[in-house]
Amino acid sequence: MTQQGSVFGAMLREFEGAARILNLEPGLWRMLTHAKRQIIVSCPVQMDNGEIEVFTGYRVQYNVTLGPAKGGIRYHPGVTLDEVTALAAWMTWKCAVAQLPFGGGKGGVICDPTNMSRRELEALTRRYTAEIIDAIGPDKDVPAPDVNTNEQIMAWFSDTYSMHVGHTSTAVVTGKPVEMGGSLGRREATGRGVMITARESAKHLGFELTGSRVAVQGFGNVGSVAAELLALQGAKIVGVTDWKGGVQNPTGLDIPKLIAHVAEHKTVLGFAGGDALGAADVFKLDAEILIPAALENQITEDNAGDIKAKLIVEGANGPTTPDAHKLLHERGVFVVPDILANAGGVTVSYFEWVQDRHGYFWTEKEVNERLEAKMVEAFDVVLKTAQKYKVDMRAAAYIVAIGRVATVTRMRGMYA
Repeated sequence: MTQQGSVFGAMLREFEGAARILNLEPGLWRMLTHAKRQIIVSCPVQMDNGEIEVFTGYRVQYNVTLGPAKGGIRYHPGVTLDEVTALAAWMTWKCAVAQLPFGGGKGGVICDPTNMSRRELEALTRRYTAEIIDAIGPDKDVPAPDVNTNEQIMAWFSDTYSMHVGHTSTAVVTGKPVEMGGSLGRREATGRGVMITARESAKHLGFELTGSRVAVQGFGNVGSVAAELLALQGAKIVGVTDWKGGVQNPTGLDIPKLIAHVAEHKTVLGFAGGDALGAADVFKLDAEILIPAALENQITEDNAGDIKAKLIVEGANGPTTPDAHKLLHERGVFVVPDILANAGGVTVSYFEWVQDRHGYFWTEKEVNERLEAKMVEAFDVVLKTAQKYKVDMRAAAYIVAIGRVATVTRMRGMYA
């Protein structure tokens, strides 16, 4: 299903370690390392110049043992079936770690949204939705925003689905505008979860967040919210990078001003409140905490040795390669894995789905309180599992997740 060195191959390596500790039966092992469904669609779109472009889209439903598939849709030139399959697998384990009644899914379209007009993006979204419509729904598969997609994309997705089924269906996607049934607190949820797991990790490691230095790779939704919330906890954000470059200030960046700068210029580059920082140099900064919140495979064997942080909290999906993780573990770096650290987003997506289905909505305070309880509980379970089996947090998170999915798979039995 995959080649060695692929993103999915990296997931399989992490899976294998936990599966061996669990003594997972060979049959279950095979079931849990194969995607239930991989959909490839062609999406013809008439562009603004009158030409017709055909975009390739994917939707992977990796495992639906615990409930409907759940996972985002990304628009990016580098989207591949291998990547989407790996991300769907990670969503399976992430939902299981957070004890949510969801399986794992993921979608993607090969495109460059930065070179597309609003009309072209709407046309692509509606065509992609129509092409996968038989496979999605509130009880089947519930998409959400991901890289280069947002509330507006979800609004178009929801409307297209609703038009096809003949009634308004708010629960078919999450991450929608609040006016359309979105949840308060959803946009900040992933970054808030990163902050919560960083705080709990600092408690465990015996240091205070107040005064701690933090470096952030990636200043999109996750990185910017995590930075803002950590700064409110008293941490100093000493360096930030994005797709164009970076900025550093050893005394701490003014995060609200940096967020305003990014809103205007679409990059942290050129921010007056600090000095320029090379994109690769964020890993070399003197900081207690590092938050990789960009794309996968950013921390590798080549740069893991540069990292000075004693705590890494993975805001992105799969930012650390297995070989790099091994090097970091050997050096005593405490890594909070993606399937735990960034589970805040899917947790509040679950809250949104619940609110949509009940037609009753919570206050932002209620959402944040419920998220806090969920994230702290998940962190504690993973930490106790790590201590029980004498493994790192990544292996422990996989042990918890695979154990939960395997248990329910055994209970449900084999359909013949």
